[in-house]
Amino acid sequence: MASAVAAWIFVLSLLLLAYTYAGYPLLLWLLSKVRPRPVRRGTHQPGIAFVVVGHNEAGRLAAKLDTCLKQDYPADRIRVVVASDGSTDDTPGVVQRYGDARVQLLSFPRRRGKAACLNDAVAACSEEIIVFTDARQALHPQAAALLVANFADADIGAASGELVFVQDDPTAFAQGVDAYWRYEKFIRHHEALTGSVVGVTGALYAMRRACFRPIPPQTILDDVAIPMLAAMEGRRIVFEKGAIAYDKPSSEAAQEKRRKVRTLAGNFQLVSIWPQMLLPWRNPLFMRFVSHKMLRLSAPAAMLAALLSNAVLALGSPAMAWVFAAHVAGYLLPLAGRVFPPLMKLLPVKLGSAFLSLNAFVVLGLVEFLGNKDAHIWKQDAAAGKQP
Repeated sequence: MASAVAAWIFVLSLLLLAYTYAGYPLLLWLLSKVRPRPVRRGTHQPGIAFVVVGHNEAGRLAAKLDTCLKQDYPADRIRVVVASDGSTDDTPGVVQRYGDARVQLLSFPRRRGKAACLNDAVAACSEEIIVFTDARQALHPQAAALLVANFADADIGAASGELVFVQDDPTAFAQGVDAYWRYEKFIRHHEALTGSVVGVTGALYAMRRACFRPIPPQTILDDVAIPMLAAMEGRRIVFEKGAIAYDKPSSEAAQEKRRKVRTLAGNFQLVSIWPQMLLPWRNPLFMRFVSHKMLRLSAPAAMLAALLSNAVLALGSPAMAWVFAAHVAGYLLPLAGRVFPPLMKLLPVKLGSAFLSLNAFVVLGLVEFLGNKDAHIWKQDAAAGKQP
């Protein structure tokens, strides 16, 4: 009886993991071949407002204003709204001295978090299209025009840009992060080809102002919550590959850990604030939301269940004993790469290490969600000067 139960647990756990990481992307790819949904792009160029929220961004804010205002887009139809979230450096001064009437400063003396500042910044905009972007990334000169072209299609509520990592001398861990991000972009691209993406690239995305809904100030994942609320009202959310924001990937596990744990805590928070996202009759993107976001939160439990059930099955079957040995080796090899760094040059070790790390972060993300009421307030990485 115990072996039969263990066999069911083992098979179901493997099927869950296989669907989450391979089946869902494959399903999207097949769907894109048999039932694509093209976007009706146009050349209309309405007024746009870039919204930049930052805390202590004096060192790079001028460059960010440059990359926004020098877009290949009519200059008289561009405005930038900078929301300083309780900055204690010269962030407000940089904006005030920039010397361009198209730049507006909203300086908030008390730090409240990005979501609250986004609500206030959008309220200060009258433009048809809002372009959300972070303070640190440079933008491709045609990013705004490519994003805006999607809104010629009346069904489109938001359009995500693409985050491209620039690596001068990448570490093995950074290469693993980059590989995972390319996998993630494959999923988003094919979600867009077949309908809507679940969430957008927070570094760069555009939205119809009429589709924006204020979000609770404690929201962690504004770049999932804001487009999902539009999608739940029937709007389509797409992915524009040519609209690029350039960034550098985390080069060390500690940097990626801070960023990813906060993101995963935000995924847990999403369904606590908006439980209707888990109701198929309320959420038009229910299957995508569950497949892309929720099942990944269950992956560590499925991995543990598969390992323990495999151990039980190995006691009564030589064949399953070999499977268990391979199973354990699959975990030990990436761990060996941490002890013997030269092993990290091997692609299986590199990818396996990133996979194990990201799933460990899911557990830490749950702890963060349950125990940190200030998780919505990001912390600067002093060494790298980056937001997690």
